[in-house]
Amino acid sequence: MSVVERNNVRLLGPENAPAMVFSHGFGCDQSMWRFVAPRFADDHRVVLFDHVGAGRSDLAAYSPERYGTLDGYADDLLELLHGLDLHGVVFVGHSVSAMIGMLAANKEPARFSKLVMVGPSPRYIDDDGYYGGFSAGEIDELLDSLDSNYLGWSAVMAPVIMGNPDRPELGEELTNSFCRTDPAIARRFAEVTFRSDNRADLDRVSVPTLILQCSDDVIAPQEVGAYVNAHIPGSTLVVLKATGHCPNLSAPEETFAAIDGFVRTG
Repeated sequence: MSVVERNNVRLLGPENAPAMVFSHGFGCDQSMWRFVAPRFADDHRVVLFDHVGAGRSDLAAYSPERYGTLDGYADDLLELLHGLDLHGVVFVGHSVSAMIGMLAANKEPARFSKLVMVGPSPRYIDDDGYYGGFSAGEIDELLDSLDSNYLGWSAVMAPVIMGNPDRPELGEELTNSFCRTDPAIARRFAEVTFRSDNRADLDRVSVPTLILQCSDDVIAPQEVGAYVNAHIPGSTLVVLKATGHCPNLSAPEETFAAIDGFVRTG
């Protein structure tokens, strides 16, 4: 099976235009970019895809061994870029995909021209001198609840993650997205995501990087965005007025404007 089929790749825009690759977060799929990504298709080759185990990817390609760390997903991303013969890519990653894109760019920096990290976190668990937003016990409880009642966890947590209680339809969309994901794969991806520690990889980033931080985000608090900004050389931090963890859905205009301004500079 080709990488295009495996990752349900969808292409928009002129074939020979500069490429932009959009990557989704945990429990989501490429549809989470539907309000932002197509707006770049006038003058970019826009690439959308689903991580293996998500959306309409090939579930048979999922391997607990390969995807036991974020490196497996980073290797998939590089296979995608090689398969489509893409160079100088602007990579836009939401949540855990920000770290996946960073790992790929650190392995093959020549494939990338810029990184955009939307709500990134290099480590979710607090550590000495580091605030990630969660204690180790809280992550244990989160994973235990995923094990015992994935659908119930989704219904409770999705609106909290979305963070826009005055717009319940957004929380409902994220809940439905979580519920479309295979529970066993979701549980493994959650463990890989929430137990990851990529702090040591930040200072190896060598391509221009934009960090988009929401003003109130329970998954990636402002302290985390500031930490990422302080440790990626020459990076730019923009704090959005948007709240919650999914500004690509809740504030697509503001998200587009911030990315567009970065893409068109330098």
